[in-house]
Amino acid sequence: MTSPENEQEDKEDVVSHPDLRAGQRDFASEQLTSQGDTSLAGSAGAGEFHTVEELQQRLGVAGRTISQLQRSLYETSEQRITSERRRQRKKCTRLFILTFLSTFLVGAQFFPLEYVLGLLVPRYGQFVNVMMGGRLDEVAWQTAIAGISYAVPVMGILLFHEMGHYLQAVRYRVPASLPYFIPMPLPPMGTMGAVIFQGQGTATRRQMFDIAVSGPLAGLAVILPVLWFGLKGSGYQPVNAVSGLEFGDPLLMTWMIEYLHGPEPAGHVFALNQVAFAGWVGVLITSLNLLPVGQLDGGHILYTLIGRWAHYVAMAVIGVALGGMILFENYSFTLLLILMMLTGIKHPPTADDSESLGWHRHLIGWLTLAFLVIGFTPNPISVPSGDRGQPPAAVEPAEEDAPEILPVEIQDMMA
Repeated sequence: MTSPENEQEDKEDVVSHPDLRAGQRDFASEQLTSQGDTSLAGSAGAGEFHTVEELQQRLGVAGRTISQLQRSLYETSEQRITSERRRQRKKCTRLFILTFLSTFLVGAQFFPLEYVLGLLVPRYGQFVNVMMGGRLDEVAWQTAIAGISYAVPVMGILLFHEMGHYLQAVRYRVPASLPYFIPMPLPPMGTMGAVIFQGQGTATRRQMFDIAVSGPLAGLAVILPVLWFGLKGSGYQPVNAVSGLEFGDPLLMTWMIEYLHGPEPAGHVFALNQVAFAGWVGVLITSLNLLPVGQLDGGHILYTLIGRWAHYVAMAVIGVALGGMILFENYSFTLLLILMMLTGIKHPPTADDSESLGWHRHLIGWLTLAFLVIGFTPNPISVPSGDRGQPPAAVEPAEEDAPEILPVEIQDMMA
């Protein structure tokens, strides 16, 4: 039974009804638009009014009161949001697992695949066993440990970095996705990092700063102990005993190596074990993220610190990078530059650019950006001219009390 007052209420504009939340109004309008009738999907602010009967007919809920219709819209929109979150969690979980597998295989130099193939094809297994000097199972176990020794710390670094962003976004109720890890089953790293998608223009200046700076700081909380533990178990090796790619050491690693092992002896290079190489990857990814350009963490931080002046800094960084690549014929960062230009060099405004940060946030921001000085290396990966190199392979511990990290290079395992 409906009273005259309720009948009058039912004739009101449902899409602009004050009791409907913004999300429900958007959902109602979307439903009308999806039915192909845009004349009934206008915004309330446009001055268009639609009766409850019209909306009920379009949504197939004729005969319901305004409160019942509100509940129906709310339940349907909540179901859609829940379903979307479930799909996002599944996708992020799959990408996390794939990235862990890709880093594991790269750390193990893909030998586990050969081992599995040998089990499936006995003749091939016999051939590999002969090549391994009859130690196939032992080598397979050693490479598996080496793969885990790389995959676990590097995934931990990436996870802490991204969760630093995500948890701050949740704290401020800023719309943000879960971390999407990016697998890349190619040496030397096995991953291209991870990314979180955030709603543009939804965070204020202070919120944007906290979200942006929390990722690098959380990542560094894992990187530093990983580096210390890994470098302590690595050591200097004769130049002729090491082959493969060369990896440029940033100032941070140079200082730590000299502190733990002393200056580099003549005719030697410092070879990283798997844990140390995971730390090197973490330093590289963090320093690249702190470049003050566009949508990178450094771009977010610098924009919140100096506002639109950050646009000129970003263009200067891009110009110097392009000039340096041409001048020194070093094209290591070509892909990164392309991605930065595609995603935009300039930073979009926040929801409130006038909000004050306070002196302590300014201090934290500039100190975080200063990590570029000790973490960035202009030539991270290069092919040596001779046999000299520094592969992401484990070496014998340099000290008796150092933790043992098993070797990766197959030829070393056969020795």
